[in-house]
Amino acid sequence: MSGHPLVIVYPPSSSGGRRVTVRGQIVGTALGRGDVAAFLRRAGFAEGVEEIDLDQPELIEWRGGDLDTWR
Repeated sequence: MSGHPLVIVYPPSSSGGRRVTVRGQIVGTALGRGDVAAFLRRAGFAEGVEEIDLDQPELIEWRGGDLDTWR
């Protein structure tokens, strides 16, 4: 890894949700933790129902709040 997180969760928008990018590509807008986990599963970070630790600064950068900030 180049020292930059592979996943960026952007600040909450005024209309709700947070844009998520994986490896620089927009993968969608998350309305909660479950959406972020689903995006990561689709991107190959975990298999099936395997739990994903969303509090890994080396993997995910939470901008404009942490994983509990959605508004």
